[in-house]
Amino acid sequence: MGFVMPFRNLDTLESWLEDFRSMGYPDSVVRVMPQDGEDGSNTGLVGVHLENAATVVYIQPESAESTRWVVTFESRVDDEEMDAAAVLKLASELSVVSALCAFLEAKSAAYVTQDQP
Repeated sequence: MGFVMPFRNLDTLESWLEDFRSMGYPDSVVRVMPQDGEDGSNTGLVGVHLENAATVVYIQPESAESTRWVVTFESRVDDEEMDAAAVLKLASELSVVSALCAFLEAKSAAYVTQDQP
């Protein structure tokens, strides 16, 4: 049985999202979604609402013990067609998702390093 890294708690993730927003990134619809950890701990993942695509996207550590974060795009039932302008808008949103994923990974690595003796 693994352990859940302490940076997965809701308060820490909310704080990190505030830090990310304060860096001047667009205030897109990003929120921490509560999850019950395997031991009943107060954990979360970061959900992103894309304005230009009807795809559910969330960001979370790749495993409970990892500081590496990954972006998950849930599968879709329907195809989505876009013109060039819509694709450009979506690309802009995805660049923010990428920056947020890298930011969370860096914060997690720093958090773990801080916690080491």
